[in-house]
Amino acid sequence: MDINVFKRVEKKYLLSEDLYQKLFEKINNYITVDTYDFSTICNIYFDTDDYLLVNRSIEKPIYKEKVRLRSYSVPKKNSKVFLEIKKKYKGVVGKRRVSAPLKEFYTYFDTGKYPNVDTQIMNEINYCFKFYNLKPKVFLAYDRYSYKGKDDSNFRITFDKNIRSRTDNLYLEKGDNGMLLLDKNCYIMEVKTLGAYPLWFAQILSELNIYPTSFSKYGNVYKKQIFKKEG
Repeated sequence: MDINVFKRVEKKYLLSEDLYQKLFEKINNYITVDTYDFSTICNIYFDTDDYLLVNRSIEKPIYKEKVRLRSYSVPKKNSKVFLEIKKKYKGVVGKRRVSAPLKEFYTYFDTGKYPNVDTQIMNEINYCFKFYNLKPKVFLAYDRYSYKGKDDSNFRITFDKNIRSRTDNLYLEKGDNGMLLLDKNCYIMEVKTLGAYPLWFAQILSELNIYPTSFSKYGNVYKKQIFKKEG
C-alpha cells in the first residue's frame, strides 16, 4: 500500500567517495536495505516562467514548497508515477502525493481532468498549479541506494549519485540522460527521521567530521545550468 502523506526531518550531507566508504563501513552493522534498495529516480520539476519556487528555495526561507512528477525508474505511459507537493517549514518536511498511470497525469496537465486519485490531496496540488501557473521546467534524475535502521525502520538513509538533468525533452518516459551536476564520485546522503538521530549514528558522524549541508538538487541545477544561461 502506498503511503501518500509524509512528515519528517531531513538533513543532507555531501560525501566524497573516500568518505562514503569510511562511513558505510562503520554504519553497515546498524542498517539494512530498504524495501527498494536501489532505484533510478526520475523527476520533472514544475515552476513559474520566472522560476519563482526555486528562487525562493535558494533564499532559504522559513517556508518553501516544490512540485514534481516522480517515477522510480524510466516509466512507460501506463506505469504508475507520483505527483507530489513537498513543503518545508522550520526544517520539518511534509510531502503529499498522489499516484496514477503517467498518461493520466499528462491528461491532467493538458485538460485539467483529475486522474483517479485521492481528491483532497489532488485539490491541494491543483490549487498550487493554478495559483502559480506551473509548467514543467527541469528533468532531474539520480541513482539512489536506500537503507533503514535495523532497530528503527523510520530512520532512513539514502545515498544519491550521478545527479543529472536536462531542460528540454521534459517527459519522464524519454530516458534518464542529462548533464551531470557533480563529480561522478560524489554522493548526497539524505538522513530522514521522525525525531533525533540514533546515538550510534551521531557518534559516527562526529568521529568522521561529517556535517550537514544545505543542498537542493533542483536549486543547484538552476544555478549551474539555467541562471547562467538566462543571465
